[in-house]
Amino acid sequence: MNNHNIGVSISLLYPMLKTLVHKGFEPEAFFKYADFDSAVLEHADARIPVEELERIMQQASAYSNDLYFGLNQGLLLDFADLGLPGYMMMHSQTIGDALAAYQRYNIILYSGFNLDWDIQGQDVVLRLFLQSPQQMSRHCVEDMAVSVMYLIRKLANRPVEVKEVRFSHEAPDNSGNLSPYVDMFGVAPQFGNPHNLLRLHKDILSQPVLYSDAKMLQVFETLAKKSKDLLQPSHTFSGKVSRWLIDSLPASFPTLQHTAEHLGVSIRTLQSRLREEGTTYHEISVQVRKELALNYLREGQYSVGEIAYALHFSEQSAFQNAFKKWTGQTPGQYRAGLS
Repeated sequence: MNNHNIGVSISLLYPMLKTLVHKGFEPEAFFKYADFDSAVLEHADARIPVEELERIMQQASAYSNDLYFGLNQGLLLDFADLGLPGYMMMHSQTIGDALAAYQRYNIILYSGFNLDWDIQGQDVVLRLFLQSPQQMSRHCVEDMAVSVMYLIRKLANRPVEVKEVRFSHEAPDNSGNLSPYVDMFGVAPQFGNPHNLLRLHKDILSQPVLYSDAKMLQVFETLAKKSKDLLQPSHTFSGKVSRWLIDSLPASFPTLQHTAEHLGVSIRTLQSRLREEGTTYHEISVQVRKELALNYLREGQYSVGEIAYALHFSEQSAFQNAFKKWTGQTPGQYRAGLS
């Protein structure tokens, strides 16, 4: 969904300020250099445009003369900097649950950025992407990649091997020196790839979270739902498609043609408009099924067979295979982990 218009939480500037202070710089001097009104920081619920975050990050790199500013900043992110999504991650049952919580409520923090993951053999591939046609700047991408890796390690309270790192941007200089990346990830990244991604062992998804607390999770999820409802734009095209699919289930699972007819557009127009917002009908339908499946399993009152039927899978085994691909666990294993 292209929620680009409502920007990012002001809290995303906090790691940047911590990084500058850590390097010995005065925040107010930097604000003057970057032509940024620091009074905005006094309002905890303030948001700034995505472009402004990108601009300030570039300014911070230049001001501190740090070619790897985003890479270094990722290590200073705290769960508190992520607000409600961060607290939900911290109190989730497993790493997979924590990532799913971030995915569901990312709009509270950064309306344009999200992550997804896919199980590939023994690995889980985490993909970082911007939900709009534009490309994220190098510093923001590298900051997010390190942040995700660092938070996973902190949640699991153990080392986590990174098997592969890929970035869509080019390497920062022509020297061929990738040691800062190797120091950070343990491997040298591949640059100029179609996607930004991290490859880890899939077992990490089922690792318990050190700070897990079901009661606190419920409190923060209630607050997060309210915050998300206030921010969720109703006019995005992909948002309308998602809402239509959710409203149609379990009575029916609309086809691409049925969805186009409901929205009063041709199939070609529907596909084109979704492509402009960085997604596809297939990706939205998969995400809707995944989120509903997780919700049904958490509620605990439906059997796996009933959930498969409600989500219009041809048979229970098809749902179980899809769920394992999404999460690395069977529905039964996921439900057992909730108790």
